[in-house]
Amino acid sequence: MEYKFSDKLAALKPSAIREIFKSLTNPEIIAFAAGNPSAESFPVKEMAEISAQIYADSPVTALQYSQTEGYPPLRQAVSARLLEKFGIGKSTERGDAYTDTTIIVSGGNQGLELACKAFCNEGDAVICEDPSFIGALNAFRSNGARTLGVPLCEDGIDTDALEELLKTEKRAKLLYLIPTFHNPMGITTSLEKRKKIYELAKKYEIMILEDNPYGELRFAGEEIPTIKSLDTEGLVIYCSSFSKVLSAGMRIGYLCAPEAVMSKIIVAKQVEDVHTNIFFQMLCYRYMTERDLDGHIESIRAIYRRKCAVMMKGLEENLPAELKFTRPEGGLFVWCVLPEKIDMNEFVKRALERKVAVVPGTAFCPDADGKSNAVRFNYSTPTDEQIERGCVILGEVAREMLAE
Repeated sequence: MEYKFSDKLAALKPSAIREIFKSLTNPEIIAFAAGNPSAESFPVKEMAEISAQIYADSPVTALQYSQTEGYPPLRQAVSARLLEKFGIGKSTERGDAYTDTTIIVSGGNQGLELACKAFCNEGDAVICEDPSFIGALNAFRSNGARTLGVPLCEDGIDTDALEELLKTEKRAKLLYLIPTFHNPMGITTSLEKRKKIYELAKKYEIMILEDNPYGELRFAGEEIPTIKSLDTEGLVIYCSSFSKVLSAGMRIGYLCAPEAVMSKIIVAKQVEDVHTNIFFQMLCYRYMTERDLDGHIESIRAIYRRKCAVMMKGLEENLPAELKFTRPEGGLFVWCVLPEKIDMNEFVKRALERKVAVVPGTAFCPDADGKSNAVRFNYSTPTDEQIERGCVILGEVAREMLAE
């Protein structure tokens, strides 16, 4: 029979990154295309010990239905950590104008999708950085929202262009940003721009959805306050997760937002999955309270400091000067802009033929038909030796294409 899919999904394209993942099952492929945390970063021994403890002393809690908002001890621990380390979390009890609340979600991506579901009707707009995270773009589109891009500069979104769009786009409901170690560009928005963005959100009465999954992975430079920590009016929904600091496969994320906003998000989550995996919530809580989470994160920073340095050296020594790439101070990604003479799709194809997988820049365009002449590299997944070899191959491909 002929299947008649919903309008929301009929035009939705599969994530280019997820499609590329299928090629990564080949052990010969050097995976510059993945966004996975390094296998070195998983605290396997500690997790095995905690798992055994949970099944020994709390098996019923781990295997039973639980609260939609999340495992209460974990919610409390995450809220306390957000306040202590990032200044996130308002409360009228402390004299703030409103109260924030924190819930646990099934990975950061669910948090982004729920925020969109809470605010966007069919045809409403989510303003995004251009380029932006493909998982978020598809989450917004799946809810019938239009994704509108604003150019991304070296220090963050172009605030002049942002204001022009806010003036003219009457159906903009959310401003989605990845201010720290951006995916895919690897850059960080300056404090000056963060303040300007917040003032624009206040002026044009639009909610900011701040996505910060990489914020704790800084291995160089100075910390910059989150936009949520600047929030005095209840305009920011903050999203992060344990995916990059404990395990991506556990799918444990969290949202922090004003109570009035969160009440609607909780209802939406009840419909989607009832609650996030309770066993892994318990595991996260015990790791946070019984082990050295901060020390573990510091060890991950050391891994990525080393891996990024290996990639920077490899790109500097092998890529022709015509190719320009970012130099991240944290996170997982490097963005490389190709000269006009090199066709991006052909570059990606030739690299894959030589067993190096990179992501085409078009995967990150808010406009589904947008153009890009850039590619994204990742240094967390491959080994150091693979990074070195991959950079040599990319340099060979680029020089060949420049010579044609």
